[in-house]
Order: sequence, then structure tokens, then C-alpha cells
Amino acid sequence: MKLKGVFASFVLVLCASMACGAKSDSKNKKVTVVASMFPQFDFVRAVAGSNADITMLLKPGAESHSYEPTPKDMKKIQKADLFVYTGGENDVWAETLLNSLGAKAPKTIKLLDIVDAVEEELVEGMTAEEDDDEADGELDEHVWTSPQNAMKITQAICDELCRIDGVNASFYKTNASAYIRQIRNLDMQFASIVKQAKRTVFVFADRFPLRYFADEYGLSYYAAFPGCATDVEASASTIKFLINKVKQEKIPVVFTIEFSNGKIADTVCESTGAKKMEFHSCHNIAASDLKNGETYVSLMTRNIAALKAALN
Repeated sequence: MKLKGVFASFVLVLCASMACGAKSDSKNKKVTVVASMFPQFDFVRAVAGSNADITMLLKPGAESHSYEPTPKDMKKIQKADLFVYTGGENDVWAETLLNSLGAKAPKTIKLLDIVDAVEEELVEGMTAEEDDDEADGELDEHVWTSPQNAMKITQAICDELCRIDGVNASFYKTNASAYIRQIRNLDMQFASIVKQAKRTVFVFADRFPLRYFADEYGLSYYAAFPGCATDVEASASTIKFLINKVKQEKIPVVFTIEFSNGKIADTVCESTGAKKMEFHSCHNIAASDLKNGETYVSLMTRNIAALKAALN
């Protein structure tokens, strides 16, 4: 959901009223960080550990594409030492807020500035949304789904924390190196699966927020919707297309993503005999998973067996 003009005006008015606010007390030893959603939150948490107070704006289980910040959220951003967000069409509100704060804005990390971003694409068979003409040239925001990108993002967060809090630089560097090693291990496992696989195509009867993952490992895909689509009901032609592709290419697994109702996948699987499985995009996390300490690495590890089943 894109930021509306009325809401943008509200942001500007609110920010003007906040302009005299100060950042966190300089005597506070912890760095204050606001992360817009789970991937950023997890990377900061891995690097900063107990040295930071970290806020995740998007609530566990919530839909990120319809998120709009509350006045409380905006005050947290203004008072933070560091704000980490994705950028792109769904974060227009963040750009408006930061611009209005001017010199009082916190240090920022925008994920789309760290990696080589690509445009979201409408591949054969997808259901196009009514406003797709407005989305031409829109960048795909799900950059963290590529482990290579995740490593770059983790390093960028480490570098910025070291600049903000140089006293604890060695602590941040040690933590970042350890987490990057974990992500690199994931990367090697995914690459090994693809190298030994019988096929290089997978099917998502759902939104497809895995463009960067697919590009990294040379995979092609078919899906019901692009990654940032708001639709949940696919057209009859899309469902028929996916059913035919699964049959023609003898695809053994049809994927859904986290928090999906799975209805489209159920229909495709019932018609083809394929198995329905979840592929976690790490876009957001369930409250129970957050409580249990799940991380980007642990969630992506769930995908290893799923990918192997889909490509063999």
C-alpha cells in the first residue's frame, strides 16, 4: 500500500511538532536502533547484541505492504541513533519523515542503497494488479532473500554501528563476522543443492518475494503474483497456467510463503498431485517464532530441505 497524500501531509505536520525533540540521553550506554521490519531487526540484533536497544516497527505476523507508522513509531525514529529500513515504494513514508527532520534525522541505512537492486517483474502466467501500469520500474524490495545480499547488509550495519559507537567497534566486528559466516554456510548449502538438482525451476502458487534468491542461484520460476502484490485471489487463467506448468514439467512441490492462506496452492496441488510446502521469505515472523529466538539464518535453514525437494 502506497503512502497517501493526506497521510504524507500528516507526517510533515507531526514532524514539525517533533522538531525540537532530542535524541536519546547521551549518558545512555546503549545505541538505540529502529528497524522497519524483521530482516533489518535480525541483522542489527546479530551485530549489536546487548549493546543496543532495538525496536522493530512491523509487528510479528503483520502485513508489511499495508503498514503505516503511528505517531509513536515516528517519535522512536526521530530519537534513534540509527534507523534501518528497506526503501522503495512501501517506504515512501520513511523518506518523507527523514526529509522533514533535516539535520535532526538519525543516521540511516537503506537496504536498496547497499545492494544491486532489480525491478520487480511480471512473469508469464502471473495475475496482474489493476495498478500495475503505475508500478513500472518499481524496485523489488526483498533484497535480503539473497544470502549474498544479507552478508552485505550485515557488514553495512556493522560499519555504521562502529562509526556511531567506536568504543565497541571490536565487539560489533566480531559479531558481524560470526553471523556472516553463518549466512555464508547457508549460501554454500543452497548453491550445492542447485548444482546437484534435476531442474532449475520452482513454482509459487502465491506471491513471489524470492526474486533475489532466484537470481543468485540461477533459478527460474512461475508464480501467481509478484512479490509486492496485494491480491490474494488469482485469476482463473493464472491458476490454469500454474496447473499446466506443474503437470508439463512434473514439478513435485508447489510453494506458499509464510502467513499465506494456501488456497491457491491447495487448488494446484489437488489438480496435479504436487506437494504443498512453505518457503519462508523472512519478510516477517510469527510472534511465537520471535519469542523462541528464530533468526534469519534459522528461518532460511528451514528452506534447505524444501528447496531440495522442489528441485529433485
